[in-house]
Amino acid sequence: MGAQDIPTTQQLESRSLGIAMAGNLVMAVAGVVAGFMTNSNAIIMDGLFSMTGFASAFLARGISRKIEAGPDRLRPYGYAADEAIFVTFRSLSLLGLVLFAITSAARNIFSYLHGNTPEPLNFAPMTVYFVLITAICFWLWWSHWQSWIKSGKSSDILLVESRAAAFDGAITLATGIGMLGIYLLRDGPLAPIAPVGDSIIVIILCLTAIGQYISGLRSGLGELAGVTAAPDIVARAHRAVRPALIQDGGRLTDLSVTKSGRSYYVSVYYDPLRPMAAAEVDTLNLQLIYDMRAALPGSDVLLVISTYPRRWPDAVNPFKTQPDNPSIKEA
Repeated sequence: MGAQDIPTTQQLESRSLGIAMAGNLVMAVAGVVAGFMTNSNAIIMDGLFSMTGFASAFLARGISRKIEAGPDRLRPYGYAADEAIFVTFRSLSLLGLVLFAITSAARNIFSYLHGNTPEPLNFAPMTVYFVLITAICFWLWWSHWQSWIKSGKSSDILLVESRAAAFDGAITLATGIGMLGIYLLRDGPLAPIAPVGDSIIVIILCLTAIGQYISGLRSGLGELAGVTAAPDIVARAHRAVRPALIQDGGRLTDLSVTKSGRSYYVSVYYDPLRPMAAAEVDTLNLQLIYDMRAALPGSDVLLVISTYPRRWPDAVNPFKTQPDNPSIKEA
């Protein structure tokens, strides 16, 4: 296979997300239809999760096309942050849906405890639904996972979508098992809760899902806030800049690494211990970028020539020889 035949990350994302849109749309329609046929709130919520997945994949395709565009007049730092924005708002939307589902299920249980029996579940169509949806979910997970590996494990979009598909499949499978238990034991030990069994399943599964969505939200917000990258990433960055700086003969005063989507922004604070021409600074910066991208693909380096680390002292007027003193002026 020639180099020209190897798909780019954007091509992998576009193809994988196109499959995700089709799969999630099928699951969303199937969930809503099956939910009304079976009188199951759990299945309807499963369909709404799939509809969120469809919207997410649609938005992600647009973001994927822009990420590689690079800086322009509108976005001087490029579009890499859009990936972090996507992760943040996808997690936020799923958290909102989870909280809505918990509230709706709790309301059904409360109504049942006060004597209002919901319509009985129709179990006949459930087997076909759960088998079909679980198979689609794990097929989507496999497709996203393989594309993520082919991208060099650099695409947060593909990683988030693969995890979401796997989790959706696990939730659907667990819901099916729970419904099977209610069906088999509806006239036995589970008789008292059988009428609201699907609402109880919704609450249990949603409480299980909240942790993952909060984790995704915290990760996305951390990137948008410019939080320092993981310690292992910072250590890799230190190792990457060391050879060029040692050869140049100066002193590294500080180094910071932040992650934004699939990109890393590395600021190198460097005291060359000698005067440097602009051309020398450019040459050293380009060397650092080359070395850093070998260690952290998709990274960029800003070389700051300074005797200070990232936290500078309080700003003063460098041209002022002495402080203002009113008493001296009056004298």
